[in-house]
Amino acid sequence: MPTSAQQERQAARAQLDGHGWISRRSEAFRHLPPPAAEQWLAEADGIESGAGWSWDTPAAAALTVERLDALNASERAQLLAGLPHPAGDDAAPFAWAHRALCREGLRVSVRAAESGAPVPLHLHHQSRQAAEAPLLVLRVEAGAHCVLLETHDFAEQAAQNLQVHLQLDPGARLVHLRVAEAGPQQRIAHHLHATLGEGAHYAQATAALAGDYHLQRNSVTLHGAGAQAHVASLLLAGGAARQVDQQAWTRLDAPHTASTVETLALAQHGAHAVASAHARIAPGADEANVRQHLAGVPLAGNPRLILRPHLEILHDKVQAAHGATWGALPEDALFYARQRGLDEASARALIIDGMARALLERTLSGEAGGSDMLERWLDSGWLTRAIATHLQAAPTKAEHG
Repeated sequence: MPTSAQQERQAARAQLDGHGWISRRSEAFRHLPPPAAEQWLAEADGIESGAGWSWDTPAAAALTVERLDALNASERAQLLAGLPHPAGDDAAPFAWAHRALCREGLRVSVRAAESGAPVPLHLHHQSRQAAEAPLLVLRVEAGAHCVLLETHDFAEQAAQNLQVHLQLDPGARLVHLRVAEAGPQQRIAHHLHATLGEGAHYAQATAALAGDYHLQRNSVTLHGAGAQAHVASLLLAGGAARQVDQQAWTRLDAPHTASTVETLALAQHGAHAVASAHARIAPGADEANVRQHLAGVPLAGNPRLILRPHLEILHDKVQAAHGATWGALPEDALFYARQRGLDEASARALIIDGMARALLERTLSGEAGGSDMLERWLDSGWLTRAIATHLQAAPTKAEHG
C-alpha cells in the first residue's frame, strides 16, 4: 500500500496530468517556453552520495538547520508545513511537478544574534540526478539579520526544479547572493517565494549563466507595512542556443512598502535572454514606492534580448517608475581602455566586469555584511572566469526584440 508521502506525490502528478503543462500561450512564458513536463519528472533510485544540500556557518551561529526526507511521511509533513499549495498562476505546473518529484529539503531558522551582528550562512546544493526537485525553506525570525550566500553545482545533464520559500518576520533582514551557473544540456528552473512582514528588509542579487534552459523566477510579497525588497539580476548569455529567463513578480500589499528591481542582461551570438518585471500595488498601499530598470547589452553576433517592465497600480498615493534600455558597450569607455594599452578583448572584459560589479554592489554593498560577502565571492574569481569564458568574442551586428 502506498505511504501517505507516496500518495501525495501521486496526487501532485495527477494534478499535473489533469491540468496540463505550461501553455505556449502563457503570458509569462510566451517568449521562452520551458521544456516539456517529462524532462522535470524523471525518477531516480535514490540520492547519490555527496549530493543535496550542504551548509557552512560559524559553530555558534544563531540558527537551526534540518535536512528532511520528503519520502518519509512525518518528515515530509514537517518539511511542507505552512507552505502554500501551488497557486493558479502560469508557473503552477512547475510547482506541481516539484511536489511530485521532491525527495528531500532543507529547513533553516535564523534567530537574532545576542551581539546583534548578522548571522553568516553559505548554502550549497550539489546536483547529481538527471531530474531533481530540491526544496529550501528559510525563516528569518523577528529582529534577526542573516547574510546568505547560495551556490549550486549541477550535474552534466541535469533538469533541476528548485523551490525556495523565504519568510521574513517583522523587523527581519536578509541579504542574499545567489549564484547559478547553467551550461549545455542543463535545464534549470529556480522559483523563489518571499513573504516580508512589517519593517522587514530583503536585498537579493543573482548571478545567472544561461544554459540549455535557465529560469530564475522571483515572487516577492511585501505583506507588512514598511517592508522593502531590492532585487538585482545579472544575466550572462554567452553562446548559440543558450537561454535565460528572469522573472520578477512583486506584490506591494501594505502602506510605505518599497520595491526595486534591476536587471542587466549581457548576451552574444545566438543566445536568448528575457528579463521581465511585474509589480502590483494593491489598494490601500499608501506611499508605496516601485522602481524597475531593465537593461540589455548585445555583445556579439545576433543575440535576442527581450525586456518587459510592467506596473499594475491600484492606488493613487504611490510613486512608481519603470524603464528598459538597450545598447552597445560604451564606445568612450572602450576607447579609454585601449588608450591604456589594453587589447580589444581585455578592454571589453574590463568594461563588462565593471558593469556587472556595479550592479551587484548597488544592491548588496549598502547592507550590513553584504559588502564583505560580495567581496569574498568576487575574490573567488567566478565572475572573471564567466566573462573570460563566455563573453569575449569581438562584437558584430546585433538584433533585439
